[in-house]
Amino acid sequence: MRKTLLRMTLRQLQVFRAVCEHGSYSRAAEEMALTQPAVSLQIRQLEELVGQPLFEYVGKKLYLTEAAEALKRASSDIFGRLESLDMQLSDLQGSLQGQLNLCVESSAKYFIPHLFAEFRRQYPEVSLNLTVVNHALVVRRLTQSRDDLMIMSQVPQDMALDFMPFLNNPIIAVAPPDHPLCEADSLQLQDLTPYPLLIRESGSGTRRACEEYCHQKRAHFPNTLEIGSLESQRESVLAGLGIALLPRHAVRLELQHDLLRELPVAELPLQRSWCVVNIRGRRLSPVAQAFVDFIRTERAQIIKLAERFQPSHAGSGKNLAGSA
Repeated sequence: MRKTLLRMTLRQLQVFRAVCEHGSYSRAAEEMALTQPAVSLQIRQLEELVGQPLFEYVGKKLYLTEAAEALKRASSDIFGRLESLDMQLSDLQGSLQGQLNLCVESSAKYFIPHLFAEFRRQYPEVSLNLTVVNHALVVRRLTQSRDDLMIMSQVPQDMALDFMPFLNNPIIAVAPPDHPLCEADSLQLQDLTPYPLLIRESGSGTRRACEEYCHQKRAHFPNTLEIGSLESQRESVLAGLGIALLPRHAVRLELQHDLLRELPVAELPLQRSWCVVNIRGRRLSPVAQAFVDFIRTERAQIIKLAERFQPSHAGSGKNLAGSA
């Protein structure tokens, strides 16, 4: 190993990581409470130790060199090990401390905070860094080892992953209360196809699951409107722009208050499972391992917790108004 690398400081690596994250010396300086010349000096010193440039400008945009990419991976490993050490030392003192870096699909974000709250009752000194993205970005982050654990459905089969299903994620059809379909006692998926269908953006796991299922059931929707988030999709249904296939957890409050109706479609709900996922062979931090163990041993409690957030009238179609 180059002896010059031993002269690197953790502070230099922190500054370097901030520049990588923000793609800017000035924004990194703001985050680190430093001046921009101080950030530039730290990076120059690192480049001298590495023996290669770390950043280059193309136009006005800052890009990482190959050396910077290698250093970024190494620094992630270094800080990850330090964080794990801190957790282990806390564990030796009799209390689990540290941060859980959790990345979840957007369809799970309505339930996961409640799940973490239950976990934190056992480990009150654990904090949470929660990242919410769509399915495609979850898969991308898996390849970058940026998170301790992932919560997702449709786990990729072409990656070396360990995963554990722990909770159903039912996808239902919803419409505003004055929609003609709400008058029906029972429906087939085909009955929905004459109406506009609001769909998520490309890369959404919910959209992919629904498209595959509708294709399997030969239900073709000629009139679709792409909406970029679950919240916007839900609001668009409320506004009367169309019907939608949504995770029941995402619309539980609207169903409870009769702002939306769950359509009584025979082929629905479409059942998917949320899974806790990590890269196979990667050693989990004590906090991440405790979270996985909590999910494994407390499944009955988790199911009961999920039931508390289910509308009592789910699936009753025409009779929803009477039970709201």
